[in-house]
Amino acid sequence: MLLSHNTLANYYSTVFALVQHHKYSITEVERLIPYERDIYISMLQEFLKKEKERQEQRAAQQRSSMRKNY
Repeated sequence: MLLSHNTLANYYSTVFALVQHHKYSITEVERLIPYERDIYISMLQEFLKKEKERQEQRAAQQRSSMRKNY
């Protein structure tokens, strides 16, 4: 996500998500250099992707263990 390709609506949506869901302050987000913001967002997206995969694996394991009990 490069700032030069970022729309104003996308910028505000990103800031809102970081503030509401990830406990950043608006000031913290706005003080980031554009490439820093891109790096943090990429790192956060990767973390969330891996966390989702872990949750899916846990859910699959729970379903599997429940089937074994029946």
